[in-house]
Amino acid sequence: MLRTFTCIMCPQGCDITVELEGNQGKREILSVSGNKCPKGKAYVTQEIIAPMRNIATSVLVTGGELPLASVRLTKPIPKDRIFDVMTEIRKVHLTAPVEEGEVVISNVLGLESDVILTRSVDKKD
Repeated sequence: MLRTFTCIMCPQGCDITVELEGNQGKREILSVSGNKCPKGKAYVTQEIIAPMRNIATSVLVTGGELPLASVRLTKPIPKDRIFDVMTEIRKVHLTAPVEEGEVVISNVLGLESDVILTRSVDKKD
């Protein structure tokens, strides 16, 4: 089976073709072509074996100059856990002031990734 990916690891955006053998449970990569750098091969290998994603979203802030503060994960999580992590993030309600870099959820769902603030929100005057 052939699969085509567009690499997102650098600005070149290589179209990479992967030849696979096996099914969903047990896949073997036979060949990788089209990548112009080693990052492309690593990217498609990760996508096939265990796809990972990062999340950037926002949480509610009470009493702040803004109603929301942006957050992100400190490292990617398995793609199939995105909705579970988003459920946890949606439970967060902060009270202003909050500071950029502050950990909102430590080790979310035991996935070794923290949810951190990427924007400060001052208290409303």
